[in-house]
Amino acid sequence: MSLFVNAEGGLTTAGYALFIILALIALVAAGAIASKVSGKKLSARVLAFCAMGIALAQVTSYIKLFHLPYGGSVTLLSMFFICLVANWYGAGTGILVGFVYGILQFIQEPYFLTILQVLCDYLLAFAALGLAGFFNKQKNGLTIGYLVGILGRGVFNALAGYLYWMEYMPDNFPRSLTAVYPIVYNFSFILAEGLITLIIINIPAVKKALGRIRTMALS
Repeated sequence: MSLFVNAEGGLTTAGYALFIILALIALVAAGAIASKVSGKKLSARVLAFCAMGIALAQVTSYIKLFHLPYGGSVTLLSMFFICLVANWYGAGTGILVGFVYGILQFIQEPYFLTILQVLCDYLLAFAALGLAGFFNKQKNGLTIGYLVGILGRGVFNALAGYLYWMEYMPDNFPRSLTAVYPIVYNFSFILAEGLITLIIINIPAVKKALGRIRTMALS
């Protein structure tokens, strides 16, 4: 236990304050980078739709279809809404929105070992969902971008697994597969949610509705 971390691995009041200050500094820097890359400031409409995407992602993150014992869960489309914003407005904005969502996820279910672990498990992992924006001009760009985004998240979660979580590997996990445990663990719930999401968003009525919302977001 320290000034910033309690005995359960969560943050103390001082820890929350420090994290929020660091996150705000990083957020301002990310916003500046996103504006520089896009060459324009975010309009009120874009900000409104970004806020809507974050809100929907946050709400649906509470709807857990399955929860793993050491973190990670299959939710109802929560990752999709960040990728959707990235598909509308590009990777720079998507990464920024994912970064903000990562902060909210950390506040929702905090577990703090080191700054690097928090970056991998929360901030960089969810920011990676914004990679979906790199494919927004392609045919089936939303589907392709979504897959790339969730795989990007999985890479950072798996990296945190290798760095910090290997000691929690179950005793009954095959010893011959020890090296791939973080990959198996993290991609199990990420790909399960991905499969459910792809089925839902490719339902004709849902696909049509998403097209209409996209028109509104870009008009």
